[in-house]
Amino acid sequence: MRKGQKQSHAIADIAAMNLCLTFAYRPVVIVHGILTGADSMLLMVNEIQRHHPGTVVYNADRFEGWSSLENAWHQVFEFNGDLQKICEKHPDGVILLGYSQGGLLARAVLQIYPEHCVKKFISLSSPQAGQFGTDFLHLIFPSLVAKTAYQLFYTYVGQHTSVGNYWNDPHHQDLFEEFSIFLPYINNDLPSTNSSQFRESMLQLEQLVLIGGPDDGVITPWESSHFGYYNGSDEVIPCKKRKIYLEDRIGLQSLDRDGRLKLITVPGVKHYEWHLNIDVVDEVVLPHLD
Repeated sequence: MRKGQKQSHAIADIAAMNLCLTFAYRPVVIVHGILTGADSMLLMVNEIQRHHPGTVVYNADRFEGWSSLENAWHQVFEFNGDLQKICEKHPDGVILLGYSQGGLLARAVLQIYPEHCVKKFISLSSPQAGQFGTDFLHLIFPSLVAKTAYQLFYTYVGQHTSVGNYWNDPHHQDLFEEFSIFLPYINNDLPSTNSSQFRESMLQLEQLVLIGGPDDGVITPWESSHFGYYNGSDEVIPCKKRKIYLEDRIGLQSLDRDGRLKLITVPGVKHYEWHLNIDVVDEVVLPHLD
């Protein structure tokens, strides 16, 4: 090969490398759902890297399987340590994506980390306003029903479980506020010494993307994925009519006013399909990883 040809090929190789770098996403950090693990998110990892070669993906492998039922704060503090190390490597910012329970825990992680580098947070069918359905728990608690689950979850023992930490019984709000050590605090329903930080950390986001759908079948009500929730009469109050938005308790109204809040509703998707259906990943998730 002549010298000119070699130079031509070298220039072409460099151009190809630059093209890959141009289309690579920011680093993406993924947090899996309850009773699963990092392996369950591999389709999403592969699709990200297939469509955008060169993207760095961190697929969290903490608290897999049964350990995903451990106390929510314990999980959040461990994940926070991991995110801090990732932010040290990528000070220009990352995208944080959490599925199901992982989306709620991931949101709490960035709230307790005031110097986080998360530019965009994507919540994929997560119980952001709480959970009031037990179908997915029958493997663990075969006889558990939503109506009486508060008797288990609103106890000292029940608060040792992640589900108990975000169980939100609309008919027993007094017990929810008395016993729940997690959800009412990160949602600033109850004041704490960290209330301002929990809000300010959310306001650092360039974009908050909340994805859910009416055919989910697990997140109950499904609108919880958008911060909507039941009132005491079992009517679902949408996010923008609830105090968490109207009083801007965690910055949702401010993000919305600035065009940084995105509520996405996708019909026809079951809860266990969001991260395993290639069409859903390509058409619903990937477009928001820019």
